[in-house]
Amino acid sequence: MTINPELRKKVDAILDTFIKDFYETVPYAQHQKNSSELNLDYYKRHNIETILRLRRKRTVDALAIKYFTKVDPVQAKAWAHYTDDEMLHDRLFAADLAKVGVTKDQIYSTEPLLSTKLLTGYLQYGMEFEDSPLALITSVYFVEYVTTRTQPEWLDNLGDVLGEDNVKGARAHVNTDLDDDHDDFVWRVLSTLITSDAEEQKVVEHLNHIYWLWKLYFVELHQLTVIGRSDAQIPLPTAAEA
Repeated sequence: MTINPELRKKVDAILDTFIKDFYETVPYAQHQKNSSELNLDYYKRHNIETILRLRRKRTVDALAIKYFTKVDPVQAKAWAHYTDDEMLHDRLFAADLAKVGVTKDQIYSTEPLLSTKLLTGYLQYGMEFEDSPLALITSVYFVEYVTTRTQPEWLDNLGDVLGEDNVKGARAHVNTDLDDDHDDFVWRVLSTLITSDAEEQKVVEHLNHIYWLWKLYFVELHQLTVIGRSDAQIPLPTAAEA
């Protein structure tokens, strides 16, 4: 049974609008979903960044477990189990990258994109300065929901283009989320943190901030691998605009 079903319905509707907006407004958003001629640089860097993001997120997960051990040991055990389940999934993506010529040394020596640092910092800020895992758990629900509703299509296309054997790691990651109903689990944990209207509103704020950071990531990824800009740049105004 879904806890707080009305709020979940509201949150899911927001996430559905994000998915629609993403495909309509972000450059190259549908590339891995639809393209028959894959930009391999884009694909490689996206998977490298996924690994770097997973490695940094597990540090924030440890902070969440520490928080729960002090206020809700039942959720501490639950989140520890979930973290254990996800802890080494970077290896799944690394195995896929090895099949397209990317070594582990190349992966782990790569400097994360600015957007990755900002997203990680946003989640860690909640733990370190607000003493709350609300941003983190909201972000995880965001990822679990969006992943299970977008990645199967992406992987079907990538399997056709690269060969199904070359996306086995990413497929295993998504199948774990689907088979174990991770979005339902994360919602149950998130619900334990929402005890007031103010906290409900805070979840909506986090969703919008997290989506903004995800859009920033895909824009930065496109700039780096497709346009060829070496770092994130905001165009300066012209004299007429200044």
